Amino acid sequence: MSAAAVAPHGQPVPHRGLITLSIMLATIMQVLDTTIANVALPSMTGDLGASQDTVTWVLTSYIVASAVMTPVTGWLSDRIGKRELFLVSVVGFVAMSVACGLAWNLSSMVTFRLLQGLCGAAIVPLSQTFLLDINPPEKFGQAMALWGAGIMVGPIIGPTLGGWLTESYNWRWVFLVNLPVGIAAFAGCVAYLPRSVLRVRRFDFFGFFMLSLAIGGLQLILDRGAAVDWFSAYETWAYLFLFASGLWVFVFHTITARHPFLDPRMFLDRNFVTGLVFIFVVGIILLASLALLPPMLAGIFGYPEITVGLVMAPRGVGTMISMLVVGRLVRVVDPRILVSVGLLLTAASLWMMTGFSPQMDARLVVVSGVVQGLGLGQVFVPLSTIAFQTIDPKLRAEATSLFSLVRNIGSSIGISLVTVILTRNWQVSHSDLSAWINPFNPNLTALFPNPDQAQLGKLDGLVNQQALLIAYVNDFYMLMWVTLSALPLALLLSRPKAGGAPPAAAHAD
Repeated sequence: MSAAAVAPHGQPVPHRGLITLSIMLATIMQVLDTTIANVALPSMTGDLGASQDTVTWVLTSYIVASAVMTPVTGWLSDRIGKRELFLVSVVGFVAMSVACGLAWNLSSMVTFRLLQGLCGAAIVPLSQTFLLDINPPEKFGQAMALWGAGIMVGPIIGPTLGGWLTESYNWRWVFLVNLPVGIAAFAGCVAYLPRSVLRVRRFDFFGFFMLSLAIGGLQLILDRGAAVDWFSAYETWAYLFLFASGLWVFVFHTITARHPFLDPRMFLDRNFVTGLVFIFVVGIILLASLALLPPMLAGIFGYPEITVGLVMAPRGVGTMISMLVVGRLVRVVDPRILVSVGLLLTAASLWMMTGFSPQMDARLVVVSGVVQGLGLGQVFVPLSTIAFQTIDPKLRAEATSLFSLVRNIGSSIGISLVTVILTRNWQVSHSDLSAWINPFNPNLTALFPNPDQAQLGKLDGLVNQQALLIAYVNDFYMLMWVTLSALPLALLLSRPKAGGAPPAAAHAD
Protein backbone atom coordinates (compact mmCIF):
# COMPACT_ATOMS: atom_id res chain seq x y z
CA MET A 1 0.00 0.00 0.00
CA SER A 2 1.38 3.40 -0.93
CA ALA A 3 1.81 5.87 1.86
CA ALA A 4 -0.59 8.81 1.94
CA ALA A 5 -2.05 8.13 -1.44
CA VAL A 6 -4.92 10.44 -0.58
CA ALA A 7 -3.87 13.13 1.86
CA PRO A 8 -6.38 14.54 4.34
CA HIS A 9 -7.76 17.98 3.64
CA GLY A 10 -5.39 20.69 4.71
CA GLN A 11 -2.23 18.75 3.80
CA PRO A 12 -0.41 19.04 0.47
CA VAL A 13 -1.45 16.61 -2.22
CA PRO A 14 1.47 15.54 -4.46
CA HIS A 15 1.18 16.56 -8.13
CA ARG A 16 -2.18 18.29 -7.61
CA GLY A 17 -1.69 20.41 -10.75
CA LEU A 18 -0.87 17.42 -12.96
CA ILE A 19 -3.80 15.45 -11.51
CA THR A 20 -6.11 18.35 -12.31
CA LEU A 21 -4.76 18.70 -15.85
CA SER A 22 -5.12 14.98 -16.57
CA ILE A 23 -8.68 14.59 -15.30
CA MET A 24 -9.80 17.82 -16.99
CA LEU A 25 -8.46 16.59 -20.34
CA ALA A 26 -10.60 13.48 -19.97
CA THR A 27 -13.60 15.52 -18.81
CA ILE A 28 -13.48 17.98 -21.71
CA MET A 29 -13.07 15.06 -24.13
CA GLN A 30 -16.23 13.40 -22.80
CA VAL A 31 -18.32 16.59 -22.59
CA LEU A 32 -17.39 17.63 -26.12
CA ASP A 33 -18.92 14.43 -27.47
CA THR A 34 -22.39 15.46 -26.29
CA THR A 35 -22.51 18.15 -29.02
CA ILE A 36 -19.54 17.69 -31.37
CA ALA A 37 -21.30 15.03 -33.46
CA ASN A 38 -24.46 17.10 -34.07
CA VAL A 39 -23.12 19.03 -37.06
CA ALA A 40 -21.67 15.87 -38.61
CA LEU A 41 -25.01 14.05 -38.88
CA PRO A 42 -25.82 15.18 -42.45
CA SER A 43 -22.40 13.90 -43.63
CA MET A 44 -22.92 10.57 -41.84
CA THR A 45 -26.26 9.97 -43.52
CA GLY A 46 -24.82 9.08 -46.93
CA ASP A 47 -21.74 7.21 -45.72
CA LEU A 48 -23.67 5.01 -43.26
CA GLY A 49 -26.69 4.39 -45.47
CA ALA A 50 -29.06 6.05 -42.98
CA SER A 51 -32.09 8.30 -43.36
CA GLN A 52 -32.63 11.66 -41.69
CA ASP A 53 -34.89 9.98 -39.10
CA THR A 54 -32.69 7.00 -38.23
CA VAL A 55 -29.34 8.85 -38.11
CA THR A 56 -30.50 10.69 -34.97
CA TRP A 57 -30.02 7.40 -33.10
CA VAL A 58 -26.31 8.23 -33.24
CA LEU A 59 -27.09 10.95 -30.69
CA THR A 60 -29.91 9.20 -28.84
CA SER A 61 -28.00 5.98 -28.15
CA TYR A 62 -25.13 7.91 -26.57
CA ILE A 63 -27.40 10.08 -24.41
CA VAL A 64 -29.56 7.21 -23.15
CA ALA A 65 -26.59 4.94 -22.38
CA SER A 66 -24.74 7.70 -20.54
CA ALA A 67 -27.83 8.68 -18.53
CA VAL A 68 -28.54 5.08 -17.47
CA MET A 69 -24.93 4.38 -16.49
CA THR A 70 -24.19 7.62 -14.61
CA PRO A 71 -25.95 6.65 -11.33
CA VAL A 72 -23.86 3.46 -11.09
CA THR A 73 -20.68 5.52 -10.70
CA GLY A 74 -20.89 5.67 -6.90
CA TRP A 75 -21.26 1.91 -6.40
CA LEU A 76 -18.60 1.00 -8.98
CA SER A 77 -16.08 3.47 -7.55
CA ASP A 78 -16.58 2.00 -4.08
CA ARG A 79 -16.29 -1.54 -5.43
CA ILE A 80 -13.20 -1.30 -7.68
CA GLY A 81 -11.76 2.09 -6.66
CA LYS A 82 -12.20 5.58 -8.07
CA ARG A 83 -8.80 5.57 -9.77
CA GLU A 84 -9.35 2.21 -11.41
CA LEU A 85 -12.86 3.10 -12.60
CA PHE A 86 -11.65 6.39 -14.05
CA LEU A 87 -8.83 4.70 -15.96
CA VAL A 88 -11.13 1.98 -17.32
CA SER A 89 -13.65 4.64 -18.35
CA VAL A 90 -11.05 6.68 -20.24
CA VAL A 91 -9.68 3.62 -22.06
CA GLY A 92 -13.17 2.37 -22.95
CA PHE A 93 -14.32 5.80 -24.10
CA VAL A 94 -11.28 6.32 -26.36
CA ALA A 95 -11.52 2.79 -27.78
CA MET A 96 -15.19 3.27 -28.64
CA SER A 97 -14.43 6.72 -30.12
CA VAL A 98 -11.97 5.10 -32.52
CA ALA A 99 -14.56 2.41 -33.29
CA CYS A 100 -17.14 5.13 -34.08
CA GLY A 101 -14.64 6.75 -36.44
CA LEU A 102 -14.25 3.42 -38.25
CA ALA A 103 -17.98 2.50 -38.30
CA TRP A 104 -19.15 1.00 -41.60
CA ASN A 105 -22.95 1.26 -41.29
CA LEU A 106 -25.63 2.73 -39.03
CA SER A 107 -25.99 -0.41 -36.87
CA SER A 108 -22.29 -0.49 -36.04
CA MET A 109 -22.25 3.26 -35.35
CA VAL A 110 -25.22 3.09 -32.96
CA THR A 111 -23.68 0.08 -31.17
CA PHE A 112 -20.32 1.84 -30.73
CA ARG A 113 -22.01 5.08 -29.60
CA LEU A 114 -24.04 3.11 -27.04
CA LEU A 115 -20.84 1.53 -25.69
CA GLN A 116 -19.12 4.92 -25.77
CA GLY A 117 -21.89 6.38 -23.59
CA LEU A 118 -21.66 3.46 -21.15
CA CYS A 119 -17.87 3.78 -20.86
CA GLY A 120 -17.77 7.56 -20.53
CA ALA A 121 -20.64 8.02 -18.07
CA ALA A 122 -18.38 7.92 -15.00
CA ILE A 123 -15.78 10.41 -16.24
CA VAL A 124 -17.59 13.66 -15.39
CA PRO A 125 -18.86 12.75 -11.87
CA LEU A 126 -15.54 11.14 -10.93
CA SER A 127 -13.56 14.15 -12.12
CA GLN A 128 -15.65 16.35 -9.83
CA THR A 129 -15.14 13.89 -6.96
CA PHE A 130 -11.36 13.86 -7.46
CA LEU A 131 -11.16 17.66 -7.48
CA LEU A 132 -13.12 17.79 -4.22
CA ASP A 133 -10.94 15.07 -2.71
CA ILE A 134 -7.55 16.60 -3.53
CA ASN A 135 -8.43 20.17 -2.50
CA PRO A 136 -9.10 21.55 1.00
CA PRO A 137 -12.56 23.09 1.60
CA GLU A 138 -11.24 26.65 1.27
CA LYS A 139 -10.18 25.86 -2.33
CA PHE A 140 -13.40 24.14 -3.38
CA GLY A 141 -14.49 27.31 -5.21
CA GLN A 142 -11.38 27.44 -7.38
CA ALA A 143 -11.56 23.69 -8.05
CA MET A 144 -15.22 23.89 -9.06
CA ALA A 145 -14.45 26.92 -11.24
CA LEU A 146 -11.92 24.90 -13.23
CA TRP A 147 -14.20 21.88 -13.42
CA GLY A 148 -17.19 24.00 -14.38
CA ALA A 149 -15.22 25.74 -17.15
CA GLY A 150 -14.67 22.37 -18.82
CA ILE A 151 -18.27 21.25 -18.28
CA MET A 152 -19.90 24.42 -19.63
CA VAL A 153 -17.44 25.54 -22.30
CA GLY A 154 -17.22 22.04 -23.83
CA PRO A 155 -20.78 22.00 -25.23
CA ILE A 156 -20.31 25.57 -26.51
CA ILE A 157 -17.20 24.85 -28.60
CA GLY A 158 -18.35 21.34 -29.57
CA PRO A 159 -20.41 22.35 -32.65
CA THR A 160 -17.69 24.76 -33.81
CA LEU A 161 -14.95 22.13 -33.55
CA GLY A 162 -17.19 19.47 -35.10
CA GLY A 163 -18.07 21.74 -38.01
CA TRP A 164 -14.43 22.59 -38.66
CA LEU A 165 -13.31 18.95 -38.55
CA THR A 166 -16.16 17.84 -40.82
CA GLU A 167 -15.55 20.63 -43.32
CA SER A 168 -11.74 20.41 -43.33
CA TYR A 169 -11.39 16.61 -43.19
CA ASN A 170 -14.50 14.42 -42.77
CA TRP A 171 -16.99 13.41 -40.10
CA ARG A 172 -14.86 10.48 -38.87
CA TRP A 173 -12.36 12.91 -37.35
CA VAL A 174 -15.09 14.11 -34.99
CA PHE A 175 -14.50 10.83 -33.15
CA LEU A 176 -10.86 10.10 -34.00
CA VAL A 177 -9.75 13.42 -32.45
CA ASN A 178 -10.38 11.82 -29.04
CA LEU A 179 -7.44 9.42 -29.51
CA PRO A 180 -4.51 11.81 -28.82
CA VAL A 181 -6.43 13.63 -26.08
CA GLY A 182 -7.38 10.33 -24.43
CA ILE A 183 -3.80 9.01 -24.55
CA ALA A 184 -2.49 12.17 -22.85
CA ALA A 185 -5.23 12.04 -20.19
CA PHE A 186 -4.65 8.33 -19.52
CA ALA A 187 -0.87 8.76 -19.19
CA GLY A 188 -1.29 11.54 -16.64
CA CYS A 189 -3.92 9.62 -14.68
CA VAL A 190 -1.84 6.44 -14.54
CA ALA A 191 1.14 8.37 -13.23
CA TYR A 192 -0.47 10.70 -10.69
CA LEU A 193 -4.05 9.78 -9.87
CA PRO A 194 -4.35 8.80 -6.17
CA ARG A 195 -5.84 5.54 -5.00
CA SER A 196 -8.83 5.23 -2.69
CA VAL A 197 -10.08 2.74 -0.12
CA LEU A 198 -12.61 0.18 -1.35
CA ARG A 199 -16.06 -0.04 0.22
CA VAL A 200 -17.70 -3.38 -0.41
CA ARG A 201 -21.47 -2.99 -0.40
CA ARG A 202 -24.25 -4.97 -1.96
CA PHE A 203 -25.50 -3.85 -5.35
CA ASP A 204 -29.21 -3.09 -5.43
CA PHE A 205 -30.10 -4.62 -8.80
CA PHE A 206 -33.80 -3.97 -8.40
CA GLY A 207 -33.32 -0.30 -7.57
CA PHE A 208 -30.87 0.13 -10.44
CA PHE A 209 -33.25 -1.55 -12.87
CA MET A 210 -36.19 0.65 -11.83
CA LEU A 211 -34.11 3.84 -12.05
CA SER A 212 -32.74 2.78 -15.45
CA LEU A 213 -36.29 2.09 -16.63
CA ALA A 214 -37.38 5.58 -15.56
CA ILE A 215 -34.35 7.34 -17.07
CA GLY A 216 -34.53 5.36 -20.31
CA GLY A 217 -38.26 6.01 -20.67
CA LEU A 218 -37.83 9.74 -20.08
CA GLN A 219 -34.92 10.06 -22.52
CA LEU A 220 -36.81 8.16 -25.21
CA ILE A 221 -39.83 10.46 -24.75
CA LEU A 222 -37.60 13.51 -25.15
CA ASP A 223 -35.56 12.15 -28.06
CA ARG A 224 -38.33 10.43 -30.03
CA GLY A 225 -41.29 12.65 -29.17
CA ALA A 226 -40.89 15.20 -31.94
CA ALA A 227 -40.34 12.50 -34.58
CA VAL A 228 -43.61 10.67 -33.74
CA ASP A 229 -45.70 13.79 -32.97
CA TRP A 230 -45.49 13.29 -29.20
CA PHE A 231 -48.56 11.84 -27.49
CA SER A 232 -50.48 11.22 -30.69
CA ALA A 233 -48.37 8.04 -31.01
CA TYR A 234 -48.71 4.88 -28.90
CA GLU A 235 -44.91 4.71 -28.77
CA THR A 236 -44.72 7.85 -26.61
CA TRP A 237 -47.40 6.56 -24.22
CA ALA A 238 -45.41 3.35 -23.80
CA TYR A 239 -42.29 5.36 -22.89
CA LEU A 240 -44.35 7.45 -20.46
CA PHE A 241 -45.61 4.30 -18.76
CA LEU A 242 -42.04 3.02 -18.38
CA PHE A 243 -40.91 6.34 -16.93
CA ALA A 244 -43.80 6.79 -14.47
CA SER A 245 -43.88 3.19 -13.23
CA GLY A 246 -40.08 2.96 -12.94
CA LEU A 247 -39.82 6.24 -11.03
CA TRP A 248 -42.68 5.41 -8.66
CA VAL A 249 -41.32 1.98 -7.79
CA PHE A 250 -37.76 3.34 -7.44
CA VAL A 251 -38.80 6.09 -4.98
CA PHE A 252 -40.88 3.67 -2.89
CA HIS A 253 -38.08 1.08 -2.94
CA THR A 254 -35.46 3.67 -1.90
CA ILE A 255 -37.55 4.71 1.11
CA THR A 256 -38.27 1.17 2.31
CA ALA A 257 -35.18 -0.90 1.33
CA ARG A 258 -32.40 -1.60 3.83
CA HIS A 259 -29.64 -1.09 1.24
CA PRO A 260 -31.08 1.04 -1.59
CA PHE A 261 -29.25 1.82 -4.82
CA LEU A 262 -28.84 5.52 -3.92
CA ASP A 263 -28.08 6.38 -0.30
CA PRO A 264 -31.07 8.45 0.91
CA ARG A 265 -28.82 10.31 3.40
CA MET A 266 -27.80 12.56 0.50
CA PHE A 267 -31.28 14.04 0.45
CA LEU A 268 -31.04 15.15 4.09
CA ASP A 269 -28.49 17.81 3.07
CA ARG A 270 -30.50 20.92 2.23
CA ASN A 271 -27.72 22.53 0.19
CA PHE A 272 -27.29 19.43 -1.96
CA VAL A 273 -31.01 19.05 -2.65
CA THR A 274 -31.36 22.75 -3.50
CA GLY A 275 -28.26 22.42 -5.67
CA LEU A 276 -29.93 19.61 -7.61
CA VAL A 277 -32.90 21.86 -8.40
CA PHE A 278 -30.58 24.69 -9.44
CA ILE A 279 -28.41 22.52 -11.66
CA PHE A 280 -31.57 21.22 -13.34
CA VAL A 281 -32.48 24.82 -14.23
CA VAL A 282 -28.90 25.56 -15.37
CA GLY A 283 -29.04 22.46 -17.59
CA ILE A 284 -32.27 23.69 -19.20
CA ILE A 285 -30.87 27.16 -19.93
CA LEU A 286 -27.36 26.20 -21.07
CA LEU A 287 -28.07 23.62 -23.76
CA ALA A 288 -31.54 24.91 -24.68
CA SER A 289 -30.12 28.28 -25.70
CA LEU A 290 -27.26 26.51 -27.48
CA ALA A 291 -29.79 24.40 -29.38
CA LEU A 292 -31.66 27.53 -30.51
CA LEU A 293 -28.88 29.87 -31.58
CA PRO A 294 -27.00 27.94 -34.32
CA PRO A 295 -30.07 27.13 -36.46
CA MET A 296 -31.42 30.66 -35.91
CA LEU A 297 -28.15 32.30 -36.98
CA ALA A 298 -27.85 30.00 -40.00
CA GLY A 299 -31.52 29.98 -41.07
CA ILE A 300 -32.57 33.59 -40.47
CA PHE A 301 -29.31 35.54 -40.62
CA GLY A 302 -27.65 33.33 -43.24
CA TYR A 303 -24.40 32.83 -41.32
CA PRO A 304 -22.15 29.96 -42.49
CA GLU A 305 -21.13 27.34 -39.90
CA ILE A 306 -17.70 28.87 -39.27
CA THR A 307 -19.24 32.32 -38.66
CA VAL A 308 -21.80 30.82 -36.28
CA GLY A 309 -18.95 29.30 -34.29
CA LEU A 310 -17.02 32.57 -34.19
CA VAL A 311 -20.07 34.59 -33.12
CA MET A 312 -20.84 32.13 -30.31
CA ALA A 313 -17.23 31.76 -29.11
CA PRO A 314 -17.34 34.89 -26.88
CA ARG A 315 -20.04 33.14 -24.81
CA GLY A 316 -17.44 30.56 -23.77
CA VAL A 317 -14.93 33.31 -23.04
CA GLY A 318 -17.47 35.03 -20.77
CA THR A 319 -18.11 31.75 -18.96
CA MET A 320 -14.41 31.10 -18.34
CA ILE A 321 -13.73 34.66 -17.12
CA SER A 322 -16.70 34.50 -14.78
CA MET A 323 -15.68 31.14 -13.34
CA LEU A 324 -12.08 32.14 -12.73
CA VAL A 325 -13.14 35.34 -10.94
CA VAL A 326 -16.01 33.80 -8.98
CA GLY A 327 -13.81 30.85 -7.97
CA ARG A 328 -11.90 33.31 -5.78
CA LEU A 329 -14.86 35.46 -4.77
CA VAL A 330 -16.80 32.49 -3.40
CA ARG A 331 -14.51 32.40 -0.35
CA VAL A 332 -15.29 35.99 0.68
CA VAL A 333 -18.76 36.69 -0.78
CA ASP A 334 -21.96 34.94 0.28
CA PRO A 335 -22.58 32.30 -2.43
CA ARG A 336 -26.30 33.09 -2.32
CA ILE A 337 -25.56 36.62 -3.51
CA LEU A 338 -23.33 35.32 -6.31
CA VAL A 339 -25.99 32.83 -7.45
CA SER A 340 -28.70 35.51 -7.41
CA VAL A 341 -26.60 37.99 -9.40
CA GLY A 342 -25.70 35.22 -11.86
CA LEU A 343 -29.36 34.37 -12.43
CA LEU A 344 -30.19 38.06 -12.98
CA LEU A 345 -27.37 38.36 -15.54
CA THR A 346 -28.60 35.23 -17.31
CA ALA A 347 -32.17 36.56 -17.37
CA ALA A 348 -30.88 39.91 -18.69
CA SER A 349 -29.04 38.15 -21.54
CA LEU A 350 -32.21 36.26 -22.51
CA TRP A 351 -34.16 39.53 -22.44
CA MET A 352 -31.52 40.99 -24.79
CA MET A 353 -32.08 38.03 -27.12
CA THR A 354 -35.76 38.88 -27.38
CA GLY A 355 -34.63 41.99 -29.28
CA PHE A 356 -33.10 40.02 -32.16
CA SER A 357 -34.21 41.12 -35.63
CA PRO A 358 -33.17 40.16 -39.19
CA GLN A 359 -31.81 43.68 -39.79
CA MET A 360 -29.27 43.68 -36.93
CA ASP A 361 -25.57 42.86 -37.11
CA ALA A 362 -23.73 40.30 -34.97
CA ARG A 363 -22.99 42.74 -32.12
CA LEU A 364 -26.11 41.96 -30.07
CA VAL A 365 -25.55 38.21 -30.49
CA VAL A 366 -22.00 38.56 -29.16
CA VAL A 367 -22.91 40.90 -26.27
CA SER A 368 -25.87 38.81 -25.12
CA GLY A 369 -23.71 35.68 -25.33
CA VAL A 370 -20.98 37.21 -23.18
CA VAL A 371 -23.51 38.37 -20.59
CA GLN A 372 -25.10 34.91 -20.51
CA GLY A 373 -21.68 33.28 -20.15
CA LEU A 374 -20.85 35.58 -17.24
CA GLY A 375 -24.19 34.83 -15.60
CA LEU A 376 -24.10 31.04 -15.97
CA GLY A 377 -20.50 30.93 -14.73
CA GLN A 378 -21.46 32.98 -11.71
CA VAL A 379 -24.24 30.51 -10.90
CA PHE A 380 -22.33 27.29 -11.58
CA VAL A 381 -19.25 27.84 -9.40
CA PRO A 382 -20.87 28.82 -6.08
CA LEU A 383 -23.63 26.30 -6.67
CA SER A 384 -21.18 23.41 -7.18
CA THR A 385 -19.15 24.60 -4.19
CA ILE A 386 -21.96 25.00 -1.69
CA ALA A 387 -23.81 21.85 -2.82
CA PHE A 388 -20.88 19.59 -1.85
CA GLN A 389 -19.27 21.50 0.99
CA THR A 390 -21.52 20.07 3.68
CA ILE A 391 -22.11 16.58 2.33
CA ASP A 392 -20.42 13.52 3.84
CA PRO A 393 -17.22 12.81 1.82
CA LYS A 394 -18.19 9.11 1.74
CA LEU A 395 -21.24 10.05 -0.32
CA ARG A 396 -19.40 12.27 -2.81
CA ALA A 397 -19.13 9.78 -5.66
CA GLU A 398 -22.85 9.02 -5.52
CA ALA A 399 -23.71 12.69 -5.05
CA THR A 400 -21.61 13.88 -8.02
CA SER A 401 -23.09 11.19 -10.27
CA LEU A 402 -26.61 12.28 -9.31
CA PHE A 403 -25.59 15.93 -9.82
CA SER A 404 -24.39 15.14 -13.37
CA LEU A 405 -27.48 13.05 -14.10
CA VAL A 406 -29.89 15.82 -13.06
CA ARG A 407 -27.94 18.38 -15.14
CA ASN A 408 -28.13 16.12 -18.20
CA ILE A 409 -31.85 15.46 -17.71
CA GLY A 410 -32.42 19.20 -17.41
CA SER A 411 -30.54 19.71 -20.67
CA SER A 412 -32.61 17.04 -22.46
CA ILE A 413 -35.89 18.46 -21.18
CA GLY A 414 -34.82 22.01 -22.06
CA ILE A 415 -33.90 21.11 -25.63
CA SER A 416 -37.14 19.16 -26.18
CA LEU A 417 -39.23 21.92 -24.59
CA VAL A 418 -37.84 24.78 -26.66
CA THR A 419 -38.00 22.67 -29.83
CA VAL A 420 -41.69 21.85 -29.32
CA ILE A 421 -42.61 25.44 -28.45
CA LEU A 422 -40.56 26.73 -31.39
CA THR A 423 -42.39 24.49 -33.87
CA ARG A 424 -45.86 25.28 -32.55
CA ASN A 425 -45.25 29.04 -32.30
CA TRP A 426 -43.80 29.06 -35.80
CA GLN A 427 -46.99 27.48 -37.15
CA VAL A 428 -49.24 29.85 -35.20
CA SER A 429 -47.26 32.95 -36.18
CA HIS A 430 -47.15 31.88 -39.82
CA SER A 431 -50.92 31.44 -39.83
CA ASP A 432 -51.47 34.85 -38.21
CA LEU A 433 -49.11 36.70 -40.56
CA SER A 434 -50.21 34.97 -43.75
CA ALA A 435 -53.84 35.88 -43.00
CA TRP A 436 -52.99 39.47 -44.03
CA ILE A 437 -51.84 38.35 -47.48
CA ASN A 438 -55.13 38.53 -49.33
CA PRO A 439 -56.71 40.65 -52.11
CA PHE A 440 -58.70 42.65 -49.54
CA ASN A 441 -55.63 44.10 -47.78
CA PRO A 442 -55.20 47.63 -49.22
CA ASN A 443 -51.56 47.85 -48.13
CA LEU A 444 -50.74 44.67 -50.05
CA THR A 445 -52.62 45.65 -53.19
CA ALA A 446 -50.90 49.06 -53.14
CA LEU A 447 -47.48 47.36 -53.21
CA PHE A 448 -48.43 44.52 -55.56
CA PRO A 449 -51.45 45.42 -57.70
CA ASN A 450 -51.17 42.22 -59.75
CA PRO A 451 -48.81 39.87 -57.89
CA ASP A 452 -47.29 37.01 -59.86
CA GLN A 453 -46.02 33.65 -58.55
CA ALA A 454 -42.48 34.96 -57.98
CA GLN A 455 -43.73 37.87 -55.87
CA LEU A 456 -46.04 35.63 -53.85
CA GLY A 457 -43.16 33.19 -53.26
CA LYS A 458 -40.97 36.04 -52.01
CA LEU A 459 -43.76 37.20 -49.70
CA ASP A 460 -44.15 33.67 -48.33
CA GLY A 461 -40.41 33.54 -47.66
CA LEU A 462 -40.58 36.80 -45.70
CA VAL A 463 -43.57 35.53 -43.73
CA ASN A 464 -41.69 32.33 -42.91
CA GLN A 465 -38.67 34.29 -41.74
CA GLN A 466 -40.71 36.64 -39.53
CA ALA A 467 -42.82 33.79 -38.11
CA LEU A 468 -39.70 31.80 -37.26
CA LEU A 469 -38.06 34.79 -35.58
CA ILE A 470 -41.20 35.38 -33.49
CA ALA A 471 -41.06 31.73 -32.41
CA TYR A 472 -37.39 32.09 -31.39
CA VAL A 473 -38.14 35.26 -29.44
CA ASN A 474 -40.97 33.50 -27.58
CA ASP A 475 -38.55 30.73 -26.62
CA PHE A 476 -36.10 33.28 -25.24
CA TYR A 477 -38.92 34.86 -23.23
CA MET A 478 -39.83 31.46 -21.80
CA LEU A 479 -36.23 30.72 -20.80
CA MET A 480 -36.00 34.15 -19.18
CA TRP A 481 -39.02 33.42 -16.96
CA VAL A 482 -37.66 29.96 -16.10
CA THR A 483 -34.44 31.64 -14.96
CA LEU A 484 -36.24 34.25 -12.86
CA SER A 485 -38.45 31.59 -11.27
CA ALA A 486 -35.31 29.97 -9.81
CA LEU A 487 -34.33 33.13 -7.89
CA PRO A 488 -36.32 32.31 -4.71
CA LEU A 489 -34.45 29.00 -4.43
CA ALA A 490 -31.31 30.96 -3.49
CA LEU A 491 -32.95 31.67 -0.13
CA LEU A 492 -32.96 27.92 0.63
CA LEU A 493 -29.17 27.71 0.38
CA SER A 494 -27.29 28.01 3.65
CA ARG A 495 -23.73 29.26 3.74
CA PRO A 496 -21.46 26.61 5.31
CA LYS A 497 -19.53 27.54 8.40
CA ALA A 498 -15.81 28.13 8.17
CA GLY A 499 -14.00 24.87 7.74
CA GLY A 500 -16.57 23.32 5.44
CA ALA A 501 -17.30 19.64 5.51
CA PRO A 502 -15.49 17.29 7.85
CA PRO A 503 -12.30 16.08 6.27
CA ALA A 504 -12.10 12.62 4.90
CA ALA A 505 -9.67 10.31 6.55
CA ALA A 506 -6.45 9.59 4.76
CA HIS A 507 -6.53 6.28 2.98
CA ALA A 508 -3.98 4.23 1.16
CA ASP A 509 -4.07 1.14 -0.92
